[in-house]
Amino acid sequence: MIIQSVNISKPVNVQWRGKTVQTGIYKFPVEQAVRLEKTDVQGDHVIDRKYHGGIDKACYIFSADHYEEWKKLFPKLDWTYGMFGENLTISGLDEKDFLIGDIFRIGGATVQISQPRQPCFKLGIRFGTQTVLKKFIQKKQPGIYLRILEEDMVKKGDQMDLIERPHNSLKISEVWELLYGENPDRELLDFALSMPLLSEGCKNSLRQVKKSKFNS
Repeated sequence: MIIQSVNISKPVNVQWRGKTVQTGIYKFPVEQAVRLEKTDVQGDHVIDRKYHGGIDKACYIFSADHYEEWKKLFPKLDWTYGMFGENLTISGLDEKDFLIGDIFRIGGATVQISQPRQPCFKLGIRFGTQTVLKKFIQKKQPGIYLRILEEDMVKKGDQMDLIERPHNSLKISEVWELLYGENPDRELLDFALSMPLLSEGCKNSLRQVKKSKFNS
């Protein structure tokens, strides 16, 4: 797996339901190296820290391999890496291969998978239509949030290598099914809620799933 693009944003004001909202979803490629830090990516702008940035969402990565399919779905957009709000666009990344808690070396940094990305209305703003959210969920290619275990610089062309895997965990795809599947497995859901390496924000979403699906 190789970084194809490093992407950062500046704050942009957009209109949403009659109000002006500031967002950092408009990320664009940069040529310089950036530092992966404990709560965000150096030089990036994280606006709503209730849902973005922080220890468990310090860096968002998305697969370069998914882009061609998305371009066909939205051919009129001005396509560039960073369209999904990702900090790092990485070739060879397939969410089905990864576990919550997997540890990787990217450039000089050491990172750990914390959760899949859950889409919000700001992705719809970037794409010019909220219909993208349904397609995003259906495609089951959410990209991955990382926590930063060791801070350091990363740049275009750096490799992403697996260095450690937890013994008892769930795949990104399994967590995704628990979040958005029609019939989530109760035992698997309870197991996910007990996992120390799954982010607390994702667990909160799973608790809502449990309440709605199982009335508990």
